[in-house]
Amino acid sequence: MNKFILQEDIQKYFNANLHSDLHSLLLKKSPFPEVSIQEIVQQIKGKQVAQKKFPFLLLDGIVFPPQLNLEQSSSDKTAVYKSKILGGKKFIDLTSGFGIDAYYLSENFEEITLVEQNNELLEIVEHNWNVLGKKARFINQKLEDFLQHNKETFDVIYLDPARRDQNKNKVFLLEDLSPNILEIQDKLLSISDKVIIKLSPLIDLKYLISVLKNISKIEIIAVKNDVKEIVVFLSKRYSGEMICTCVNLETDEKTFSFKINDEMNAFAEYSEPEKFIYIPNNTILKAGIFNLISEYFNLKKLHPNTHLYTSEIKIDDFPGRIFEMEVIDSKHIKKNEQFNLISKNYPLKPEEIKKKYKLKDGGERYLIFTQSKKGKIILKSV
Repeated sequence: MNKFILQEDIQKYFNANLHSDLHSLLLKKSPFPEVSIQEIVQQIKGKQVAQKKFPFLLLDGIVFPPQLNLEQSSSDKTAVYKSKILGGKKFIDLTSGFGIDAYYLSENFEEITLVEQNNELLEIVEHNWNVLGKKARFINQKLEDFLQHNKETFDVIYLDPARRDQNKNKVFLLEDLSPNILEIQDKLLSISDKVIIKLSPLIDLKYLISVLKNISKIEIIAVKNDVKEIVVFLSKRYSGEMICTCVNLETDEKTFSFKINDEMNAFAEYSEPEKFIYIPNNTILKAGIFNLISEYFNLKKLHPNTHLYTSEIKIDDFPGRIFEMEVIDSKHIKKNEQFNLISKNYPLKPEEIKKKYKLKDGGERYLIFTQSKKGKIILKSV
């Protein structure tokens, strides 16, 4: 870490150029002989990311790592949520990265350990934690080497495995991550009864359940309906049925939890559209609980492959969007009308529908193009 970037005049330069075009800035010469233009751009980029992702780091003296480390870091929103369900004496993050998760998750622990193989990144995290007044033990070591020599036990182990291969391509299977979770899961459970693993939102849940041992809970976490991460909890002591929780942060929607086998035992009724139409949020869709949602909320499904639901009476606590709609004939769609277009289990995509009917985007009204058991239908918001 170049400590010259902490000088007051250089920190002021970062703040003064927060809205500068970084590509143009890279072509200029650094105004400071001790700091390269690449280092300057890295810090400005870090501040730009922090404004949206972790604003608590918008302090003078905070140092930011390269862009890849910023991309791989959790937002403070998901980290704060996870921190509320954890506590104990000893916490360890075995893949600390930029340390955002560890900063929040360790809030309710007495002893904190961060393990990170990238020495420069760990140096940045240690510096930032000192600025923030937070204490921890920082260990610059490969996770595998740490586990091989470690004699301690911990209340909670946290991991966020790297999801890129040596060629920087994204990978998703547990055996392709770094570290290989399948190889170390037994070792992890031998030194802690609670192991928490953050994974890509794209990972397949059935695959996950088939390869990991001792899963007690899976959390599907979204922010404003954008699924950000899948979090898996492992525990040897847990003896109940595996729980899955769907969380949509920064919305008014309630958390929805279910037992992992509930979907297999649930049945959906089918119906033509009634007064209200329900679109599940993306955590529900990721969980694949299409029959369970129907049964739990006493809603009818439009079609086996159409994940839309309907009822005559409004169900307010449904985890998703609710519309009052009516079925219309395509002849009643007028040229240049303005709608938000939704296509579900329908041959045409929204852009193709827009072009075919010569519609405009936006406004407050909705058109849903979908299928019921009787065939293709068009729904218009009332």
